[in-house]
Amino acid sequence: MRTLLIALILTFSAAAAAQDNPVVVMETNKGTVKIELWADKAPISVANFLRYTDNGFFDGLIFHRVIPGFMIQGGGYSPDLVQKSTYEEIKNEARADTPNARGTLAMARTNVVDSATSQFFINLVDNNFLNHTDETPRGFGYAVFGEVIEGMEVVDAIAGVATGPGRGGMQDVPREPVVINSLSRAK
Repeated sequence: MRTLLIALILTFSAAAAAQDNPVVVMETNKGTVKIELWADKAPISVANFLRYTDNGFFDGLIFHRVIPGFMIQGGGYSPDLVQKSTYEEIKNEARADTPNARGTLAMARTNVVDSATSQFFINLVDNNFLNHTDETPRGFGYAVFGEVIEGMEVVDAIAGVATGPGRGGMQDVPREPVVINSLSRAK
């Protein structure tokens, strides 16, 4: 009986925590995307993302890397491909129970495990090879911290734009900028 009670309390607590997860609205020149941020699963990544959101950092930036059948990446560059200065790097919260599934948001990073700042990507498909599998630099994976809850058709429209090379050797850059007009907490 006690074990059942503890299980029910834990289930209720997890459900209550999920209800407290913040939601943000991303207005792009391709449409609106609503995203639930998983503060209950990735509190450092969510706090980091909300700090940028609340300061208007993302407003006017672009999706600078678009790869159909993989992901769309933004949060770091202006339409003229100038990289914006960021806050400090954060700890990578990748975990096995938050896979890089279609429609999830993950923190972009370099080959250094704890190097994420402002850039994020939205998975267009289940990208299992990006999941956390172990503690090695190769197996650590990419921290998933939320998911699209409305507007996946907008994400798919962004994935369909024409791309090509950009400044400084960047690849898969949309030929016409895909702009994040604003990113803010849902009212």
